[in-house]
Amino acid sequence: MTLSEHEIDRVIEMAWEDRTTFEAIEYQFGLKEQDVIELMRREMKPSSFRMWRQRVQGRSTKHEKLRGFEKGRFKCSRQKQITHNKISKR
Repeated sequence: MTLSEHEIDRVIEMAWEDRTTFEAIEYQFGLKEQDVIELMRREMKPSSFRMWRQRVQGRSTKHEKLRGFEKGRFKCSRQKQITHNKISKR
């Protein structure tokens, strides 16, 4: 599978986010966890890749089956609705 530069940037961003699961990345981009790891290794500096691997390894929020909170809940219950990419202000 060939990804555009914009898609690669988005995968990297999602991989760094604590609450974005590998399953969500697979659903959106078709990349399994191992594919994401290979992409990160290829696109990042070695030191940044090691830092990322250390950060996500064993992190329960990166794996849907290990999450301790309600499935499907991606935002705080107090967070306002976001519509048309315009963030609601308080």
